[in-house]
Amino acid sequence: MSNIKIEVKNLYKIFGHRSEEALRLLKQGIPNEEILDKTGCGVGVADASFKVYEGEVLVVMGLSGSGKSTLLRCINRLIRPTAGKVFVKNEDITEVSREKLLSMRRNIFGMVFQRFALFPHKTVLENAGYGLSVKRETKEKQRKSAQDALELVGLKGWENSYQSQLSGGMQQRVGLARALAINPEILLMDEAFGALDPLIRTEMQDELLELQAKMKKTILFITHDLDEALKMGDRVILMKDGRIVQIGTPEEILTSPENTYVRRFIENVDFTKVLSASDVMVKPKEVGFIKDGPVTLLHKMRMEGKSGIFIVDEEHKLKGYVTAEKAGELAKKHEKDISLIIEKYDKQKVTLDVQVRNLFKVIVDNRYPIAVIDDNNVLKGVIVKGSIIAGLAESGEFDV
Repeated sequence: MSNIKIEVKNLYKIFGHRSEEALRLLKQGIPNEEILDKTGCGVGVADASFKVYEGEVLVVMGLSGSGKSTLLRCINRLIRPTAGKVFVKNEDITEVSREKLLSMRRNIFGMVFQRFALFPHKTVLENAGYGLSVKRETKEKQRKSAQDALELVGLKGWENSYQSQLSGGMQQRVGLARALAINPEILLMDEAFGALDPLIRTEMQDELLELQAKMKKTILFITHDLDEALKMGDRVILMKDGRIVQIGTPEEILTSPENTYVRRFIENVDFTKVLSASDVMVKPKEVGFIKDGPVTLLHKMRMEGKSGIFIVDEEHKLKGYVTAEKAGELAKKHEKDISLIIEKYDKQKVTLDVQVRNLFKVIVDNRYPIAVIDDNNVLKGVIVKGSIIAGLAESGEFDV
């Protein structure tokens, strides 16, 4: 990720009439509460600096009042920063004219709000095409782009419905379709799923991740929910009192908290929801190949102290599993073609991104280890019961 879409440099936002005085005190290290007492000014964002890369989902999270939504509104200049710079595609948005700013909002940014912000008197299709009508696109262009966006979010057939006829999740899909219809380069999502019921919220998270796998948009996603941040983000920014306290991948946030605040923030994380198969698998030291004979397989099993072995082709794509018992029987018959004894492994394999919480039933229901594969069916690792426990222990979930 080398193409920078957004760069924030030493950004401050202070609310109140004596903002310059408050800014001077803030830079001197005076606490926010004391600044409020002395000047009547509230600190929204303090000295924030970070980059958002093309195709990245960057999540900004923190508790209420941490400054995350203020930060977002500074980036598309719904709020004017007190100091600092915000570059969007190398354009300093803090200095552009009103006309240029409106053009950037219409063409570069797509905004998804927490409360849907739909027009109740407009149809789903009209709501989805609203951004295009603001851009004064032709009616045909509005209709076509809105229909495509609605189909993308799973609302084909609902074009003529109204907000009152939709569930909360469906209304949020319309809001997402409206943002996607203008084909923005950057999606800004401010607590987009915060008003949804937990089950619908989870479904929307999954759907957005599926859409992102296809669209590769640059997304700045605001949330107060740590589990959501860890699930959605390629990287996570954690904020407190207007300041950024840590930036890192979900793995870095969980395993290397930089201070006591971050450690306390993550202490109740359910690691089974965060860790994936790739985190708890082990690399197989020995594998069998299609060309191997049964005696060779038995030798490899003895070297490993195992009673079975995974079989792969020359590209390391998983073909199945052979037990020592079956290999021994084939060797006694002086047969060399192991394809006769390879057991298919369709129900005993998972992909790298499967969450640990979804692995327990697979482990319990199978006698053999679980194969971990990539999208091309290449064998990447092996999971046994012990490796799951070890992975959780390394993460601090279990004290062993």
